[in-house]
Amino acid sequence: MTSANPFRPVAPPQIIEGAFTEDQHQRMLKVVRDNGPWSLILAQHFKSPEEVVATTSGTIPEGFKPTWDMFLSPVFRGYFAQGHTSVHPEIEDCFYNSKFLDLVRGYWKAEYARPENMLFNIQGPCRGSDTPHVDATRFRGISYQTSPVWLMNIMVKSGLFEHWRAKKAQVITWYYQGKVGGGFTYWPDGLKAAPKQIKAPMWSRAVVVENEMMYHTAEASGPSALRNPEGLAINSMMRADPNDPTGWQITTDGKVIQTIPEEEFRFLIHWGADIFTDFADLKRTLDHSDDIGHDQVFDMLIADLRARGITFEVPTNPIADEAFITLLTRTYDPGKPAIFPPEPEETLAA
Repeated sequence: MTSANPFRPVAPPQIIEGAFTEDQHQRMLKVVRDNGPWSLILAQHFKSPEEVVATTSGTIPEGFKPTWDMFLSPVFRGYFAQGHTSVHPEIEDCFYNSKFLDLVRGYWKAEYARPENMLFNIQGPCRGSDTPHVDATRFRGISYQTSPVWLMNIMVKSGLFEHWRAKKAQVITWYYQGKVGGGFTYWPDGLKAAPKQIKAPMWSRAVVVENEMMYHTAEASGPSALRNPEGLAINSMMRADPNDPTGWQITTDGKVIQTIPEEEFRFLIHWGADIFTDFADLKRTLDHSDDIGHDQVFDMLIADLRARGITFEVPTNPIADEAFITLLTRTYDPGKPAIFPPEPEETLAA
């Protein structure tokens, strides 16, 4: 069974060049090098493989038990800003960014915007994903601070909670000079339509977008033989290489399993903002007069499952019940893309 939600952003993504100055880029990069090591995205946001499945497109056969090995990818994450607050004063100008605020207000045709978070992804050679994802969709009363990522994505896939869905926008910037892949693949017209790609090399190239309502994924990058480092585990870390002023290392339990030269390093900066159409929209959010909570969310999901004629046992702790998460994933699965771009040509590296 699939959701009728078409997953289309409020407007087509807008590509811009020169998102940050080179000085800003270098200061952000220094924060990353000086404050590692950094853990895997998977390790930060998911407690089980079932939660990962709930976030991506596609589902798994009934009765199949997913494992971490199915999803492990050497992409690591950290935060420059959280909860509307810059964590590193030396890059405050990158977060409290008037240029970006103007871009996202124009993108939404809205009156108000405020910076909400700023994270980064770092990686070396990495395979692409055949299960694109949407970013965790916020709702009034449901956010990263109160709820797991999988639940927010099930909520948007179900189409039941549009009344509470928060308006969001992002400016996503890349720095990548590799010769194989490393681009950005996205489905702005829904999963049944053809995808589009932003191709590398990308140096301070960015896209203004609503990633909560658009499936997307990173293109495979780097030499294929190096995309799955041996020894990668859910507790692996990435840090600056102490023996190379521009290089990087991936470690597992303190052991170096891969060294990454500067030319294969891919650096993504994800700046996110809250959007408010007008003052009434802003006030409703700030005074919490129309929030939704977990009890109401699960009551609505359970009622919808029953209305669909699905037989199931109501869990005592639905937010952590793996069988229930799997049922929700299967029920609201939007399917995989009808069209997927080919793998990048490795011969381009010659």
